[in-house]
Amino acid sequence: MVRNWGVSAQRLVPPMQGTTLVGWAGPLLVALFGGLLRFIRLGEPNAVVFDETFYAKDAYSLLRYGVERTMLGDSKNPVADQRLIAGNLDIFKHCPQPDDCASFVAHPPLGKWMIAVGEWLFGMNPFGWRFAAALIGTLSILIMARVARRMTRSTLLGCLGGLLLSLDGLHLVLSRTAVLDIFLMFWVLAGFACLVTDRDWARKRLADLHESGAVTRLGLRPWRLAAGFCLGAACAVKWSGIFFLIAFAIMSLMWDAGARRALGPRGAYRGTLSYDLPGALAAMAVVPALTYLVSWTGWFAGAGGWGRNWGQATSSGPVFFVADSLRSWAQYHLDVLGYHSNLHEYHPYMSEPWTWPLLIRPVSFYYPPDVPPSACGADACSQAVDGVGTPALWYAALLALVGLVAWYVATRDWRAGAALLGYAAGWLPWFYYAIADNRTMYLFYMIPIVPFMVLALVLMAGLALGRQDAPAPRRAVGAATVGAFALIVLVNFWWLYPVLTAETITHAEWWSRMLMSSWVTTAPK
Repeated sequence: MVRNWGVSAQRLVPPMQGTTLVGWAGPLLVALFGGLLRFIRLGEPNAVVFDETFYAKDAYSLLRYGVERTMLGDSKNPVADQRLIAGNLDIFKHCPQPDDCASFVAHPPLGKWMIAVGEWLFGMNPFGWRFAAALIGTLSILIMARVARRMTRSTLLGCLGGLLLSLDGLHLVLSRTAVLDIFLMFWVLAGFACLVTDRDWARKRLADLHESGAVTRLGLRPWRLAAGFCLGAACAVKWSGIFFLIAFAIMSLMWDAGARRALGPRGAYRGTLSYDLPGALAAMAVVPALTYLVSWTGWFAGAGGWGRNWGQATSSGPVFFVADSLRSWAQYHLDVLGYHSNLHEYHPYMSEPWTWPLLIRPVSFYYPPDVPPSACGADACSQAVDGVGTPALWYAALLALVGLVAWYVATRDWRAGAALLGYAAGWLPWFYYAIADNRTMYLFYMIPIVPFMVLALVLMAGLALGRQDAPAPRRAVGAATVGAFALIVLVNFWWLYPVLTAETITHAEWWSRMLMSSWVTTAPK
């Protein structure tokens, strides 16, 4: 049964095109395609890749001890790496007291707990510690397709969004590597999707109340609560999630004000402050804070965490235990803040944020120097995992973002504003750290922004296709243009695929895929 929302609701919430079945079937098929790309050969390379040397082993430590513990070997843990690949899981130092082995870690624990799920299910091996990243990367494709569909009211455009995300090289690499950034991206995208859904829910609810003459207090908003949980989870993976939390909280309130103004300009902002702000504070401040706090349960519950001071905390009753535990936890966070504020160590693949959209300096995740010539039947062979985006997608996204700026200035379309805000929240804060702090940074910090790049492309594709009632020749030209662009991205991704997934190829074939000399640290052989 289709509900008749009335004139005001039709204005507030445009109807969705197509059926619910098609609206789910299309995105699920796209996610299946992206999942195959991420899961096939997931256990290769059979090695500890890039920062897996930290996060895969920290995750395993969480499984065994509830906190991160010190490993055998030096800061890069080569001894532990060799033991893991050989199937020897005795990688932790043996300490008389739990806190003697406490390890200082620079990021909250949630992302490592998520990695630990795969290790628990499939064992402490490359497939096991990469499983969660591949699953989360696949689910993010589904969410991308669904949120793009909701924002454009088009299943076709939604599927285009999911397809483009599945074909991004950086997204693929991080979905096949046990590092934290893909989990950060997932929770940011999920939180954004929940807020877009909340926008529709709230506007329908507001229209109902308005037509009945009731006081426009919307009551419990489950999707905004879910958004608060997701964005709190993003912060519990990496602190940079806070930028999105603040930006999206303000965006959601502005959407509320816009809905009230559409029903009548008088009192729109007063209504938002009176009726919407208290609930927004609960959903977008209290819920994220509690989510973040709960993610530290393992640290609170045992004696082996860094700076835990368990003996002191348990010395004088439950009230002192809580107070002293929170004090120790706060001190730990100050220590982590100091670490990040003084992170100036040189790395050969570090880069500045203004270079990231141009893919000038991607990160080499894996490049073994000892691949035998017999592996590819040539004089020299290569295996590589390069953390780089698909250039055709990234460069087109730059043009799309410029188009969105013009579109937003001309029309104040909320969709253009949302995509631009998501991009700005994930990119501009790093300028401060680069200029004022000279912090060590990398291209893959862009991964939470990639969904908003894709969304910009989808919105521009919608403009190219035109309205449903546009002349057939106009829509045919638009469809051909969008289809040609998707094909270009697909071909570009296919060309890069061997150096994204550690396929064994000749050195000449590897070198031909290096778009710029800045992608590598040494000259070709």
